[in-house]
Amino acid sequence: MIADWLDLTLEGHASARGMGRIPSGRYEIVAPGVLEIYPDHSGPRAHPVVISAGIHGNETAPIELLGELVAGLESGRLMAGAPLLLILGNLPAIRSGERFTTTNLNRLFRRADADGNAAHSDCPADDEPARARQLMAAVDTFYARFPPTESTRRLHYDMHTAIRGSLYPRFAVVPYSEGAAISSTQWSHLSAAGLQAVLHQHQHSWTFSHYSRHYHDADAFTLELGQVHPFGENDMVALAPMSQLLAALAMGIEAPHAAPERMAYFKVEIELMRRSTDFRLCFNDDVANFTTFTPGTVVAEDGEAGPCTVGDTPLSVVFPNARVEIGARAALLLAACEPPQLALASDRTSFE
Repeated sequence: MIADWLDLTLEGHASARGMGRIPSGRYEIVAPGVLEIYPDHSGPRAHPVVISAGIHGNETAPIELLGELVAGLESGRLMAGAPLLLILGNLPAIRSGERFTTTNLNRLFRRADADGNAAHSDCPADDEPARARQLMAAVDTFYARFPPTESTRRLHYDMHTAIRGSLYPRFAVVPYSEGAAISSTQWSHLSAAGLQAVLHQHQHSWTFSHYSRHYHDADAFTLELGQVHPFGENDMVALAPMSQLLAALAMGIEAPHAAPERMAYFKVEIELMRRSTDFRLCFNDDVANFTTFTPGTVVAEDGEAGPCTVGDTPLSVVFPNARVEIGARAALLLAACEPPQLALASDRTSFE
């Protein structure tokens, strides 16, 4: 039973392999925490979809959303209509309620060898680099079955919750890509799903969603769905529109639409790095994501890099963390930008 897959995986008792039937298709457990579902019949809007949660172990709301989706498919309340790859990411960290075990898994999704083939072998439970290779291999194998077309886009929603509060509690991070722009319909789907803002990355970041976008030309997003809470304490009512989007994707049907202009749009202007032990952020630890700093504000000081001062354009901060390792990102500073231009002759969009 695939509902047991979720519970047993979290408890550490799930076997690495297994397969069976659901009312509308078949499933296969291809690795611990990695489940493939294939429909008997494709829906009219079917796309190959990767949905991941638990890349950071203490981010529980996405795991609850994934559990709702799996339960709906197994019970027959949701009829499978699209191929799905469902992933629970950092299993030991999920079980311990920690962000990670030894290192941040969501910075490790980069192919290391010349031909780009990730290792398919099983990995030690607490080895985040090996787990990243295993998850990259699962995505590679899944997407290889579905060559992209103009009408059938690969999708990847990597769901998270943020460490701190936010002026926009639910927002999407769009990974940087030198390839095709995001399909225009995605903006209206995300708006209808309750997303309030979009953050457009400016360079490679080697997150899980970036992996799918960079290596597989998928419409891929990191979705921040509120703030970190323990299991059972998440506001699932606020996430009901997101649950409806996941259900529509799983059934291969048209997802709800809303005006993309309802969301605020930002682009990264500065990636603030910690360069030395003598580093500090010049604002309170409880500053919310998307807090805006006026021109002339010193936002950080570093013994090697010196001060970081806001220039002529106001900048907003997301993901500030002064306690990262030296050489790691301590914050992103964003400038507001216009919504993406909707392409007239195709289903693609671009940012100005």
